[in-house]
Amino acid sequence: MSQPAAVRLRGLLDALAELTVAQLRDLPSHRVEARFDCLGSGEQHHGFEGPRLWDVIRTAEPRVDLVGRKQRLRLLLTVTGADGHLAVLSWAEIDPDFGGQQILLATSIDDTPLDTPGPQLVVPADRCGARYVSGITEVWLGPAPDPADRP
Repeated sequence: MSQPAAVRLRGLLDALAELTVAQLRDLPSHRVEARFDCLGSGEQHHGFEGPRLWDVIRTAEPRVDLVGRKQRLRLLLTVTGADGHLAVLSWAEIDPDFGGQQILLATSIDDTPLDTPGPQLVVPADRCGARYVSGITEVWLGPAPDPADRP
């Protein structure tokens, strides 16, 4: 029997974690209906359910000053799928003080559980489906490079 799919949480976190889809279901769940254009399959419309990325990251105790604001704008999240597909999000997209978007790590699509393939990143505000990463294996939180370090 194969191991259940799991997502590793890494980076600026005090509690590095690995969460299965079942453990993600223990977090507060949200449902979104999303429409997006897929380059290979055309227009897509699906119902997704799962925790917000914000809630998932908060379980790993991010080393982030949630009182100050400007320093949070340097933070990035990368979400990687089992096939190597990677998407980048800014902290401000998920932070309620800024964009507060309902970006999900979906545990089901159209009421079909994603326990075996793993969760899917859902960015309902995106018209293009390129950031809908399937089979997520890792979420990393870290700072953008310092402009002073650039050539």
